[in-house]
Amino acid sequence: MASLSRALRVAAAHPRQSPTRGMGPCNLSSAAGPTAEKSVPYQRTLKEGQGTSVVAQGPSRPLPSTANVVVIGGGSLGCQTLYHLAKLGMSGAVLLERERLTSGTTWHTAGLLWQLRPSDVEVELLAHTRRVVSRELEEETGLHTGWIQNGGLFIASNRQRLDEYKRLMSLGKAYGVESHVLSPAETKTLYPLMNVDDLYGTLYVPHDGTMDPAGTCTTLARAASARGAQVIENCPVTGIRVWTDDFGVRRVAGVETQHGSIQTPCVVNCAGVWASAVGRMAGVKVPLVAMHHAYVVTERIEGIQNMPNVRDHDASVYLRLQGDALSVGGYEANPIFWEEVSDKFAFGLFDLDWEVFTQHIEGAINRVPVLEKTGIKSTVCGPESFTPDHKPLMGEAPELRGFFLGCGFNSAGMMLGGGCGQELAHWIIHGRPEKDMHGYDIRRFHHSLTDHPRWIRERSHESYAKNYSVVFPHDEPLAGRNMRRDPLHEELLGQGCVFQERHGWERPGWFHPRGPAPVLEYDYYGAYGSRAHEDYAYRRLLADEYTFAFPPHHDTIKKECLACRGAAAVFDMSYFGKFYLVGLDARKAADWLFSADVSRPPGSTVYTCMLNHHGGTESDLTVSRLAPSHQASPLAPAFEGDGYYLAVGGAVAQHNWSHITTVLQDQKSQCQLIDSSEDLGMISIQGPASRAILQEVLDADLSNEAFPFSTHKLLRAAGHLVRAMRLSFVGELGWELHIPKASCVPVYRAVMAAGAKHGLINAGYRAIDSLSIEKGYRHWHADLRPDDSPLEAGLAFTCKLKSPVPFLGREALEQQRAAGLRRRLVCFTMEDKVPMFGLEAIWRNGQVVGHVRRADFGFAIDKTIAYGYIHDPSGGPA
Repeated sequence: MASLSRALRVAAAHPRQSPTRGMGPCNLSSAAGPTAEKSVPYQRTLKEGQGTSVVAQGPSRPLPSTANVVVIGGGSLGCQTLYHLAKLGMSGAVLLERERLTSGTTWHTAGLLWQLRPSDVEVELLAHTRRVVSRELEEETGLHTGWIQNGGLFIASNRQRLDEYKRLMSLGKAYGVESHVLSPAETKTLYPLMNVDDLYGTLYVPHDGTMDPAGTCTTLARAASARGAQVIENCPVTGIRVWTDDFGVRRVAGVETQHGSIQTPCVVNCAGVWASAVGRMAGVKVPLVAMHHAYVVTERIEGIQNMPNVRDHDASVYLRLQGDALSVGGYEANPIFWEEVSDKFAFGLFDLDWEVFTQHIEGAINRVPVLEKTGIKSTVCGPESFTPDHKPLMGEAPELRGFFLGCGFNSAGMMLGGGCGQELAHWIIHGRPEKDMHGYDIRRFHHSLTDHPRWIRERSHESYAKNYSVVFPHDEPLAGRNMRRDPLHEELLGQGCVFQERHGWERPGWFHPRGPAPVLEYDYYGAYGSRAHEDYAYRRLLADEYTFAFPPHHDTIKKECLACRGAAAVFDMSYFGKFYLVGLDARKAADWLFSADVSRPPGSTVYTCMLNHHGGTESDLTVSRLAPSHQASPLAPAFEGDGYYLAVGGAVAQHNWSHITTVLQDQKSQCQLIDSSEDLGMISIQGPASRAILQEVLDADLSNEAFPFSTHKLLRAAGHLVRAMRLSFVGELGWELHIPKASCVPVYRAVMAAGAKHGLINAGYRAIDSLSIEKGYRHWHADLRPDDSPLEAGLAFTCKLKSPVPFLGREALEQQRAAGLRRRLVCFTMEDKVPMFGLEAIWRNGQVVGHVRRADFGFAIDKTIAYGYIHDPSGGPA
């Protein structure tokens, strides 16, 4: 019987040839396909002999001719979605599985459930999964899901890691998740077999545990069937039927299988690794990749019984209790891509690559030394799907109405499945999820990225490799960069701009006074034979962000902020989404879409929200009324009827586009939505000196009387036509200049030249974050989300509730106002000069009453500022 120490020696003696030798980093695959023949140092494998699918003849039950919804894939997400659809009362729900339940990826998952993650939404999703698996399913069916509550232990080998765990514990307090920070000595008492000599401490969550994939999915299927849903195994899907309605909108019509077709208006793609192939059947892009993910199961270990599961993030290893043994796995920097995803693969495994897996063995032996002499009982190396931002892909595809995604779970499908299945079912039935799922919504990705192989591959690799990295508030990816660059990119790079990445866009973060820091081509962190970049200025500056204290460039950002408060700063905001809504029905559509009254005279600009049917905030943006024109220009299309120019945050531009498009389709509005985001640049000049500076550049009177706040005009700047808007997002006098792409550099240079004698400087989004929180301006997807209403967020002034004009979400707001608010957004300032970043629990009189959504340092007041939603623990009005 081989031991872990022998596996280390074998890997050292027989190094694996790089799969990319002579091919470059685009062919990072294993040479071997799925197999049941193992040529590695152990004796037995799980599911030995089941390398490929052997589908039984015919489906497990006859196919219905019609269904209200068809779920494709019988893994964790498919079964959870079907169960929750049935539980919410959806009749005519059918699940199609090409082989048997759990085949593909779910059957070999470790089944761990950790309750704490650095996201309030994910904590809620995990809590729901735990309730379903540990209690509700057994109460409903009398069947045990295989849930074992043995607790979870997070290992901190350095101070920063322990600080991260303390932040998780604070968030857990807001959601009633019991957790404790333990000293090394206390950890040793809890887990006697653990080496604690190199520990700073641990985070212990006693109600974490594990679940059995087969037991859970079988129980879910039986519970769903008892509520009228149908589960059909051995029925591969071969096609998705689509039709186009009278307005040119593509919609789902049915599902084709080897054994017949089902007419349905709704399909849910829960096909895991095979989700991209199912998407192609429908013309839908599904940005994920398949990789090998492995763990080994040890022989019996005396004294390991009842020990908690362990995550040693710094060693990139997890230890899952499996009876009287351990499963040992982790996330490496050189995972193996599965290039040719086989549709015949079901309960199969790959050969485990010991050279790749060695780092996990070393970390495991260091943490639990008895493993060095422990035998290996079996290995598991199977496929898992991973996404560019390590978050699942959910929601309705923008290309096809009625086609929903529930895939790309980055090996966390079991633990997130219950919460995500419930939200997906609510999405399908009620049009949106109950919780804020924007971070999972497929619409978060710009359409230019969702089928871009290099971006998907690089970002998915980095997300996998950094899965166990400390989550720092200002970290940035190194993969998939420079995909979308605005006209001022090179100009600002030469002036020391340190860029941030937001869904493909490079936007200014802050300005480094010591010169350029370009983002270089992705080096895969030196994996696959790639040469890691040396003397990489951008990466060095990024490393300074790896702290929960103030970074070294804190004072540089301070100078940008105080210059804006005292003189002026120029911000490149070209990455903003810039849309035109025009046509005969544009006014009617705008009245319904926007919460504020935007039907004002041409030349007006209005700050408004867009809501959903539940009164939640889908967006905040500015809407500028346009005068009709029969001749197109670079700053306005030709149109008849009414027209509006929309400016929305670039990070959420695709979400805004999709939301507006969906509403227009549902309303059958006769108008156009035109995306000019790539055609226009945008700079904003803010600060007390902004009028004096721009008066030298613009050919117009900028006085209060001639150019009032919240208005816009077409003007010339240094001879170039621009749309000037008098707006402020930092609380100072200021203007935005919306500029045709070709004119951006000369206009920017003219502004900088005019501002030289007034103290004008460049500033980035780190300054915007600080300046805006000082003013109390809301940031959509931080302190304003789809499950927050404008009333709760203090934005009632953006809602035309005093007018009789109906708008999307109005009824929900009126009901909420009549019933009284149960929570509200409030502001806090700290007397001590300490950094905060969000997710910290808010206490009042010894009780947790909420948690912080967003926090930053306000340099003008020299205090940390935080915003969070609070509620009355007794349930009364907030």
